[in-house]
Amino acid sequence: MSNRPKITVVGAGNVGASCAAWMAERDLGDIILLDIPATKDMPKGKALDMQQVGPISGYNARLSGTTDYAATADSDICVITAGVPRKPGMSREDLVSINQGIVADVTKKIVASSPNVILIVVTNPLDTMCSVAYKSSSLPKHRVIGQAGVLDSARMRTFLAQAADVAVQNVTAAVIGGHGDEMVPLVRYCNIAGIPLTNLLKKERIDAIVERTRKGGGELVNLLGVSAWLAPGAAAGSMVEAILKDSKLVIPCSCYLEGEYGLKGMYFGVYAKLGRKGLEAVIEVPLNDEEKAMVKKSADLIQDTMKALK
Repeated sequence: MSNRPKITVVGAGNVGASCAAWMAERDLGDIILLDIPATKDMPKGKALDMQQVGPISGYNARLSGTTDYAATADSDICVITAGVPRKPGMSREDLVSINQGIVADVTKKIVASSPNVILIVVTNPLDTMCSVAYKSSSLPKHRVIGQAGVLDSARMRTFLAQAADVAVQNVTAAVIGGHGDEMVPLVRYCNIAGIPLTNLLKKERIDAIVERTRKGGGELVNLLGVSAWLAPGAAAGSMVEAILKDSKLVIPCSCYLEGEYGLKGMYFGVYAKLGRKGLEAVIEVPLNDEEKAMVKKSADLIQDTMKALK
């Protein structure tokens, strides 16, 4: 038996496979790739392909693919990417109702054999699906979190680094709120090597980057014809890494709020500290009136989407 952490990824599509590959490269643990695809052996094939990267990249993570939830028993962490993407002609209500059924089913089956698991939800609409997983799992809120702001902040950091012609490591970007067009990039809290953005970039350029960040997912769908997968997979993997290594990393994630930012009983993207217990703290930052208005608009959209839940 391996003493390495056990990580399950449910959904072996583009995002799930990308997440598994990213985690294997970092030797985070042994990885189970679970899917119920049209071709039964697809998860096994993807896992075997990734396993054979090990000698080339130098990792010893063990990967296995399965269609059987029994293989996921005693997982430390489960990343849920299963669900359908929104297709042309599909309303938000259609998407919510299909993915609600999938996420609820996955959550119950995972928790049944892994009662100590920490869930990281990636399925869209993200904040709403976090609520579904939270209610379906009966787990405490610190063990059900969503991947959203990590990806949105990475996109904003990319655009800012390109605009200022600096290393991405120098760029701190802060994006909270719902994972959608009403996300809340907090420009006041962004900087380049500690220098406020306004010292290095013109306001028009910053405004354009904020808008591009908000529409970042749509830009990629238009270019690729499907949703992005490399950065979303890496973003979820980075949350797994922060938890397993107990690194106390502060990043924006979708968390269950109980009064923070004036919001209660819902999932919303906020600064969070991640460690071995999962969500270790929600960090609330002071907002000005303009930022508060953006948060309210974003929260209203999530609450509107939640109304489509059955």
